[in-house]
Amino acid sequence: MVDYGPMQEEIKELAREKNALIIAHNYQRAEVQDAADFTGDSLELSRTAAGTDAEIILFCGVHFMAETAHILSPDKKVLLGDINAGCPMADMITAEDLVGLKQEHPEALVVAYVNTSAAVKAETDICCTSANAATVVANIPADREIIFVPDRNLALYVEKQTGRKLIKWEGYCPTHEYITAADIVRSREEHPDALVIAHPECLPEVQDLADSLQSTSGMIRHAKSSEARTFIIATEMGLIHRLKQENPGKDFISPTKKALCPNMKLTTLSKALDTLREERYEIRMDEDIRKRALAAVEAMVSYT
Repeated sequence: MVDYGPMQEEIKELAREKNALIIAHNYQRAEVQDAADFTGDSLELSRTAAGTDAEIILFCGVHFMAETAHILSPDKKVLLGDINAGCPMADMITAEDLVGLKQEHPEALVVAYVNTSAAVKAETDICCTSANAATVVANIPADREIIFVPDRNLALYVEKQTGRKLIKWEGYCPTHEYITAADIVRSREEHPDALVIAHPECLPEVQDLADSLQSTSGMIRHAKSSEARTFIIATEMGLIHRLKQENPGKDFISPTKKALCPNMKLTTLSKALDTLREERYEIRMDEDIRKRALAAVEAMVSYT
């Protein structure tokens, strides 16, 4: 076992010296999560960053997340732990793709998952999270067409929850699609008393087998409040570290070892330390794009 303690203390001390805040997504490596001031999902981390007096935000996550932090905190220097950490689902739609889709459906209102680039958000009417997507859609007038991008699985979940028909983009999270119905069935056979909690980025057949569908933050709250002692967690495996930390008397099982996001794991503690030390990988964007993206994010906030 590697002792990350000294490096964790070093990065925390450096953050104090630089008036920096270290934030890490729930899917990050365990040693990176443990070095962070805050862990959470992408939006709650960005909002936490915006509400602090820190001058520098070290975001240990992927590119669109650091972009969202910059959208909300243009006065702070936002650094991405590893500049190569992207999101395949976010990359599945471009601003040009969305503009083309809007031209095909000129009366439609665009709802974009926060797992999108700033340029896509700038072409969006309202953003959503996995936790509030159904609420956002349900509050759109029934006579309006709705374009929903980029996650087809989240869109199908929203359709079931709301009864609305969405114009769906065929994007998806490769990591969540590695989790199959057969994995859930096998895990349930091995752990018959377990509660299955799945993320709505999972395949529809996995969603149908779950006892509860939750965002990552919802999974954390659900695991704390539930009387169950064993949980099958159908999302990226990094979340299990935090679940175990916050619920020491409970067991958490991943249905498959394939549920690892290679982009989330790119940020090592050493890379994060070097990024903060050198203040490298700063996330910037055109101010017009930032302001237009901010309008879509702010339109969502009332539903969170």
